[in-house]
Amino acid sequence: MIIKKFLAKTETEAIEMAKRELGSNAIVMNIKKVHPRGFARFFIKSKVEVTAALDENVVYDTENKNLASDENRDGVALELTAPKFVPDIVAVEGEDKNVATLEEKLDSLQKMLEKQMSEKVQEEKTNLVVEEMDSEPDLKVIRAAKKSKDVSKARACKELILKQMIQNEVEESIAEMLIDEVDRSLPEDAALDQILAAIYQKIILMTGQPYVLDKEVEEGETKYVFFLGSTGVGKTTTIAKIASRMKLNQKKNIALVTADTFRIAAVEQLKTYANILSVPLKVVYSPEELGEMREELDQFDICFIDTAGCSHKNREQMENMKKLMEQIPISRREVYLVLNAGAKYNDLKNIADVYSDITDFSLIFTKLDETSSAGVMLNMRTYTDRPLSYVTWGQNVPDDIGKVDAQRIAKKLLGGKS
Repeated sequence: MIIKKFLAKTETEAIEMAKRELGSNAIVMNIKKVHPRGFARFFIKSKVEVTAALDENVVYDTENKNLASDENRDGVALELTAPKFVPDIVAVEGEDKNVATLEEKLDSLQKMLEKQMSEKVQEEKTNLVVEEMDSEPDLKVIRAAKKSKDVSKARACKELILKQMIQNEVEESIAEMLIDEVDRSLPEDAALDQILAAIYQKIILMTGQPYVLDKEVEEGETKYVFFLGSTGVGKTTTIAKIASRMKLNQKKNIALVTADTFRIAAVEQLKTYANILSVPLKVVYSPEELGEMREELDQFDICFIDTAGCSHKNREQMENMKKLMEQIPISRREVYLVLNAGAKYNDLKNIADVYSDITDFSLIFTKLDETSSAGVMLNMRTYTDRPLSYVTWGQNVPDDIGKVDAQRIAKKLLGGKS
């Protein structure tokens, strides 16, 4: 057996190297990221190390590209395709592959900043010349010239970072607020790495820790979890993903409830998920019905409630939504507002304003596979002052969901588009 290690910037590149040297029948034995140590990890790219092996004594089915023998079952057949979509702003539980490019983003930004600032400084060189001096230049003048140059570099760096955040759809007022905070906390001639690190940390603090159900569900009284949002935003699929994890991973006794009796096939969709999970599904046609079945539902650890998708402009529907939630005491309910990550910021603000009038909530963002920007998440976190929780992408249940990761959001906003 031939075993070799391949080091590259991304997993895909490392696998391609293995393919070229060992052939398409190679087996991936291990994939790991190699991180720089210390503070440099924020600005110096990580690499991906792939350990691949080739057993020359095994007969392969070249048509199906699978092992024809039972040997090497611990290995993973080498797939020479790009990794599947994994958003770089979530923590994918139990797996940290396919995100090697994230660690390159700050490094990429730093190189861009250094290049642009170098060009700018060349154009705007400080012309502090000591005229008609018989003696050597005064040390104070030299220091002043150096500080002036450093101040110019720092200012150019902040301008570029501001532009970078706005390009990633961070609201201009929020981006300017971050720069102002850095201005107050750092000297005016701060180095590039200091400025980047300061803004990086401030974005992390602004984003906050995710408020997820896994951490909040405890033994005791039944928890009723409501999912609110516009039609087509992905509430039902999101419920299925979270419910599956709570049932399979946390071993919770759960029930599903739907109040979405208006949308065609909505009940059937949730019923399919309920059958797969072997959990009960209850249908309520009025807010009062939920209150009437409380005694029956109180035997479960968690009840996930799918509400009808409605326009936030429809007052009657919003009033019914409020009545539905009022059937459950505040102490026993959790509420998530589900938002489309690709929607316009102004529309999301209007939706959040209406729901804020009837309840508190945490934010879930869906359809990350349909947008390349993370700015709207930071915008809504700042605008609503509500905690972020989950993000979802795709239709695969329960895989296409993760928790918001503040560090990855910061890297995404500072590192540009992938």
